[in-house]
Amino acid sequence: MLYLDRPAWPWRGRLWSHLISDVSYAELHAFAEALGAPRRGFDRDHYDIPADRFAAAVWLGAQVVPSRELVRLLRAADLRRPKHLVSPRSPAPR
Repeated sequence: MLYLDRPAWPWRGRLWSHLISDVSYAELHAFAEALGAPRRGFDRDHYDIPADRFAAAVWLGAQVVPSRELVRLLRAADLRRPKHLVSPRSPAPR
């Protein structure tokens, strides 16, 4: 299943959402590609999605949940990759 929070995270003059999968990174990457999100939007365990793509993500089937729920879902699926555990040189998971 795919989940995202509401666009509430400011960066570069825009608001952003976080998109995750509780199944696999492969599912997440496939969904992001269908959404038209560039791979550079992937950050360790989620995609950063601009507010203007939020409605499209929901239309494609992502469920809207609070931000804290995203973290809980990632941990429960053993897909959480916190910054302090990820080497800057480690490749993105597939």
